[in-house]
Amino acid sequence: MQCANCGVDMVAGAAFCPSCGRPAGQPSESSPTRSPASAGAGLQANVAGLLCYLAGFVTGIVFLVVDPYKRSPFIRFHAFQAIFLSIAWFAAYFAVGILSAILPYTLWGLIWVLRSVLGLGFLLLWLLLMYKAYNHEQFKLPVIGELAAKQAPAP
Repeated sequence: MQCANCGVDMVAGAAFCPSCGRPAGQPSESSPTRSPASAGAGLQANVAGLLCYLAGFVTGIVFLVVDPYKRSPFIRFHAFQAIFLSIAWFAAYFAVGILSAILPYTLWGLIWVLRSVLGLGFLLLWLLLMYKAYNHEQFKLPVIGELAAKQAPAP
């Protein structure tokens, strides 16, 4: 059985599409509507995509392992992008830490500014990605997004 809206394969008898969250058998309308989650249906895809970013690689891994969500290409994309973004964030802060250890004490003010700009940039990017996921968008970051898209097809 396939979703009439996004074409994702669904489990027979499923009430909602695990990818787009629409009721089974309902095609998309010209103006998007949000269907309420039924009891026991779990999280809608957009909420699960948002939650993938909440704690970085931890929630990304959780959504790749939990059964109803690991089959959705939309959720898998956001989970992988959250994991790769966490790795990039860690690598950037590690590089700035090494730089601060190498540079003399007089340039630590510059390092402080660099860390502040880097932290603010990652915070804004993190918020943007959560916003885009909540709005059912697959916003791809330049390098990380392409890697996530290659990993995202449902198993």
